Amino acid sequence: MPYHWLYQFHDVVPAFNVFRYITVRTIYAALTAMILSLLIEKRLTAWLKRYQIGQMIREDGPRSHLNKSGTPTMGGLMILVATLTAMFIWADLTNDYVRLLIFTMILFGAIGFWDDYLKCVKKNAKGLPSRHKFGLQLFAATLAAIGLYRSPAYSTVLSVPFFKNVHPDMGLWYIPFAIFVIVGASNAVNLTDGLDGLAIGPIVIVFATYMIITYVTGHQVFSKYLLIPHIEGAGEVAVFCGAVVGAGLGFLWFNAYPASLFMGDVGSLSLGGVLGVVALISKHEILLAWVGGVFVVEALSVMIQVASFKSRGKRVFLMAPLHHHFELKGWAEPKVIVRFWIVSFVLAMIGLSTLKLR
Repeated sequence: MPYHWLYQFHDVVPAFNVFRYITVRTIYAALTAMILSLLIEKRLTAWLKRYQIGQMIREDGPRSHLNKSGTPTMGGLMILVATLTAMFIWADLTNDYVRLLIFTMILFGAIGFWDDYLKCVKKNAKGLPSRHKFGLQLFAATLAAIGLYRSPAYSTVLSVPFFKNVHPDMGLWYIPFAIFVIVGASNAVNLTDGLDGLAIGPIVIVFATYMIITYVTGHQVFSKYLLIPHIEGAGEVAVFCGAVVGAGLGFLWFNAYPASLFMGDVGSLSLGGVLGVVALISKHEILLAWVGGVFVVEALSVMIQVASFKSRGKRVFLMAPLHHHFELKGWAEPKVIVRFWIVSFVLAMIGLSTLKLR
């Protein structure tokens, strides 16, 4: 662990002073996670194929997806291992926010792993029952929310984009609000993970966006200049975001169309869960609805479809989530994926602009 092992000798070896800079450690956390994910893939894919842990395809889905049946899934394990290893190497593990993110990623990853195990190993098409999965997500999110609430340096005041003088204090109500953000983000990413590279592309973009946001919120000078809340210790979260970006890019190398490896719930649930926590730590939780707009729209499309069918007996979309609707309208899968990436990038740029437009 360069930060913990080497920085302590910076008085003796001046060059070791470089490890105190968050920017340097963020860059190297990203590179480390990306290299690790590239190295892990071969062994992970071989293991998944050996135990026939492959994707199960919905029979009512687009016919073009049937040839994806059996593609190794649970590739999210690669992202988790690469991210967490990079964190142990480059992050300040004494930081409470870093420990909370590691805890959240492992907990949500365990829920996703259980669901994938039932689907892919036990060949139970439904996997973990919805009420059990949702209950476990609520439990994990509650632990994370309470952890944030009890943090001495943390505030329950919200930061509203575009309004520098609007800072409502939610008090104890912040806990259910935080739970909603975490569980909502986890499920939204999970619903988006339906095409090759569709979820991991926006994940990389959104985490890169919050890498910048967490750095400036943790920097006293930058946060004061931008008129945003200063969160002591939040800058270290940028290292975590960098690790996720690197691991995500490494995973995308194999998940890009046509995918040779799928993320599975172990990846989507954990990435979505920690994304919610990152947004909460940075006090830009409301902005997540915009920056992660692709995930929000995908989740809303499912809710609208279900509500419409139950109330009117009619469907609003040809198929939900929304990416399947465009597929059935004749868009080629790569076109859907890239256009969703473009939308995600545009939303991220506008989201970053709110740091100054207040």
